[in-house]
Amino acid sequence: MTTHRILTTLGCALTAVLATAWSAAPPTQPTTTAQSARPAATTVRTHDGPVRGSAHDGYRAFEGIPYAAPPVGRLRWAPPHRTAPWSGVRDATRPASACPQPAGEVPGGSTGEDCLHLNVTTPEGAGPARPRPVIVWVHGGGFTTGAGSSYDAHRMATRGDVVVVTVNYRLGVLGFLAHSGLPGSGTFGLADQQAALRWVRAEIGAFGGDAHNVTLAGESAGGYSVCAQLASPAAAGLFDRAIIESGPCTGRPDRPFAPASVPLSTARAAGADLAAKVGCGSARDVPACLRRVGVSRLLAAQDTDQQPAYATPLLPSDPAAAIAAGRFHRVPVLIGNNHDEGNGWAAGIVQAGNPVTPDTWPDVAATFFPAPGQAKAIVREYPVHRTDGGPVFGAVIGDANFACPTARTDALLAPHVPVWRYEFADEHAPPLTPGTPPFPLGAPHASELPYLFDLGGRPRDLTAAQHRLADTMIDYWTRFARTADPNGPSSPHWPRQTVLSLAPDHIAPTRTTQSRHHCAFWNALG
Repeated sequence: MTTHRILTTLGCALTAVLATAWSAAPPTQPTTTAQSARPAATTVRTHDGPVRGSAHDGYRAFEGIPYAAPPVGRLRWAPPHRTAPWSGVRDATRPASACPQPAGEVPGGSTGEDCLHLNVTTPEGAGPARPRPVIVWVHGGGFTTGAGSSYDAHRMATRGDVVVVTVNYRLGVLGFLAHSGLPGSGTFGLADQQAALRWVRAEIGAFGGDAHNVTLAGESAGGYSVCAQLASPAAAGLFDRAIIESGPCTGRPDRPFAPASVPLSTARAAGADLAAKVGCGSARDVPACLRRVGVSRLLAAQDTDQQPAYATPLLPSDPAAAIAAGRFHRVPVLIGNNHDEGNGWAAGIVQAGNPVTPDTWPDVAATFFPAPGQAKAIVREYPVHRTDGGPVFGAVIGDANFACPTARTDALLAPHVPVWRYEFADEHAPPLTPGTPPFPLGAPHASELPYLFDLGGRPRDLTAAQHRLADTMIDYWTRFARTADPNGPSSPHWPRQTVLSLAPDHIAPTRTTQSRHHCAFWNALG
């Protein structure tokens, strides 16, 4: 098994795990039949102009609101600019274009660069007289795919009595290209997130949100984005709490399954490679040449993996180093991971024709951990027997990339700010992919999301016990957004300095999960 082959398979497995759950989203246009009833209209005035959303049973939704100017023409690879005001009432009853990305979560992909929009879901009755806490959700997708509109937040808004904002931001090469001729490069997607947070501070009061109580939350690349904003001096004062799901702040580029950041020099080298691929490498003005290249050609030329760049004005340090040094914004944090994060990737790689057996396991381990001696140590710590290769590989991915880095992030944050840590552990979580996996997946990467959102506007098929868990999780998340403490009278007590295990009918704190996840081994391995 070659490194190129398995890393290509990794990209395919990632797409399968994270995309399929959203791909069957209903059409954005409501069906027009004699029996169907359109939601009532509702209008809110922003500083840029009025927007007309839709009123539903218990909540209101405003979709596709621009928070920055379209990043097109000379604004492609420029920091986000203020959007132009509009006259008349702007329709906000359907999602706007997702940011450019290959096909996957967004069926058919997207090439629309006019994508810097957000969506607001607010509970019925929310208004300036009694503002609600605000949760700003940053989607995952490896910094290459995803859209804010994939996350229907009405359950969180109504049960938690909060205002939820979901955000689009520039992805892939359009969000993270680095070049010496492009000020701010390597972090355009992160700059977009900050622009959205500034919009929230300025505008959310008109929607019934409390501009002085904003929680920044995200999962996977979205969770790592929260880490980056914690470490970004430019994000000071833009949010008051942080929720990090399966995106630990101590991610590393040599652990390719979890998001991470790279030095600006590395990002610029990747940018030079891309410029050469699209015929701009020897141009007199490389940025001008790149701005003339079509979106589809850029997407075809970009690498599968994208990361923000540090050693930049927006992100001076790697978030892992900044947090280790105590250089981050002092806000309370709720952080966690899933019990079986790696199983989806392992299953995808096995199904793609790469079995993990006692004979192949040393080569597989060496592919992902090529440093001298690492693979042999991993094979000793995680032995593969005749029939358990896939789950063992999944455990290695999960421990190395998520569980142990999350524990490390907790340990770095806790001396400075209140930290609440969880592990989502529903071993029967509804699958995010069709078909039958080669082994039971348990609670893999992203499997907690259907408990918080209706992905693609579709509720998942949950049991009664899972519905109770979903309600409890929403209660924890939204109470944390309200008071910085997830505890309340209706849920099991969540003590600090413990890990809350979240499973149907078994929500219980534990002192540590590190022994189960071999974290002492990974700490020693380096």
